[in-house]
Amino acid sequence: MHLNNVFARHAILLACLFPSLLQAQVVKKDRPNVIVVYADDLGYGDLSAYGATKISTPNVDRLAREGMLFTNAHTTSGTCTPSRYALMTGEYPWRKSGTNILPGDAALIISAENATLPSVFQKAGYKTGAVGKWHLGLGENGKKINWNQPIAKGPDAVGFDYSFIFPATGDRVPTVFIENQEVVGLEASDPIEVSYQQKIGSEPTGKENPELLKLHASPDHGHNNTIVNGIGRIGYMTGGKKARWTDEEIAHVFVDRAENFIEQHSKQPFFLYFSLNDIHVPRMPSTQFKGKSGLGLRGDAILQLDWTVGRILKKLETLGLAKNTLILFSSDNGPVLDDGYDDGAVTQLNGHNPRGPLRGGKSSAFEAGTRVPFLVRWPGIVKPGSRSDALVCQIDLIASFASFFNQKLSQQDAPDSQDLFAVFTGKSAKGREILVEQGGGFSLVKGSWKYIEPSEGPKVQKLTGTETGRDSLPQLYDLKNDIGEKNNLAGMHPEIVKELAAALKKIREDGRSR
Repeated sequence: MHLNNVFARHAILLACLFPSLLQAQVVKKDRPNVIVVYADDLGYGDLSAYGATKISTPNVDRLAREGMLFTNAHTTSGTCTPSRYALMTGEYPWRKSGTNILPGDAALIISAENATLPSVFQKAGYKTGAVGKWHLGLGENGKKINWNQPIAKGPDAVGFDYSFIFPATGDRVPTVFIENQEVVGLEASDPIEVSYQQKIGSEPTGKENPELLKLHASPDHGHNNTIVNGIGRIGYMTGGKKARWTDEEIAHVFVDRAENFIEQHSKQPFFLYFSLNDIHVPRMPSTQFKGKSGLGLRGDAILQLDWTVGRILKKLETLGLAKNTLILFSSDNGPVLDDGYDDGAVTQLNGHNPRGPLRGGKSSAFEAGTRVPFLVRWPGIVKPGSRSDALVCQIDLIASFASFFNQKLSQQDAPDSQDLFAVFTGKSAKGREILVEQGGGFSLVKGSWKYIEPSEGPKVQKLTGTETGRDSLPQLYDLKNDIGEKNNLAGMHPEIVKELAAALKKIREDGRSR
């Protein structure tokens, strides 16, 4: 008792002399730094943590080893823009028109009037940053973007204090970086103009000047317009010569900016949305990775992605932030091999299976379209080496963090997001009961059952060779026993088909599911 009294008196004395120290410890526990690392087109089977044997991803695997690996995590959609929209807004993207894959000159599709994932963090007192691929539009509807002046309404309009992005995808113009709404390195004497309707200017194109290409492309994908850095793009661009990126440098530029953001805000809680360019086409990784994977440029880009994650982990350790930083790693949709460029993705696959045990891929209604890698590391909170089979979706991040910060979302905010914070941190094994998936038609997952509604269209996508999941008849799969969706059980269980079709109809008509 005597020793306990001594310790108690010392604790009181410390609290009186250093109240800010004790307060800081409480704040840090309640408000960890949060980094969402978002890969592009990375498949369920592309990481060694998920069973890949032809390629090694030690840095991403470390997140699994020191945190939790999810086996049943999903995007809402089989393509990038809608998945990103859902992540940011907590709303199924098909509820809003214009959330399809956007051109590089599209207007901002996120409403500034409603809560977003970054605005939830802002409200909690965090500094928020977006670094990397954006692809959610810039500027206002009905107004052509003027790339030669500060762009109204970008990441800043939806909750980001800082942003360093490129507008759409690597294969779309304009091929420039934008920092806090201004094109980086733009010269007033060389203004930028962009068109997706017709050719502008006199710059060489992939269609007219294929001899200038260092990465040849199929004309069917549209990668034969303005040539930048020896690569044909979608869309036409003139001007901004010194502002244009070099593909081999993109990963380095993005990770440098991400590290700078982390360092600048190391003394206060921060939220970083780090959206990688890899492994989307055109796959043109840094020289240090070219030829290193044995799987063509796609495999080399995976190595570069893994290196990027390693850079972030090292920076957190150097700054003493690793223990107080929650990292979530995932991808915006499933894999695609031949996406229009001759980069060895198919011819040098060498036994690698980017889908893992799943069927389909990017744009598909089958599982490989939306079931993606999902890893969570939070030292001291998430059990190292743990695993979850719970059904979760990226759309649930906004409601989960709002709940963590004790913020109440309005009826209009995040209408389809659910609070799964306990699941994301391993405190609960109970995930979603129902999830609607979009890609090659619509599907609904409830428990182990997956229903794909009838839809017209090709069963195989002509451009990529991916199974779309479309069929004129309903499809029903038991994912617990048939994760590869090989056996359509719709004819054997018409009552389940009817139940799930009705559930999908109701979610559509209700306008919300939260």
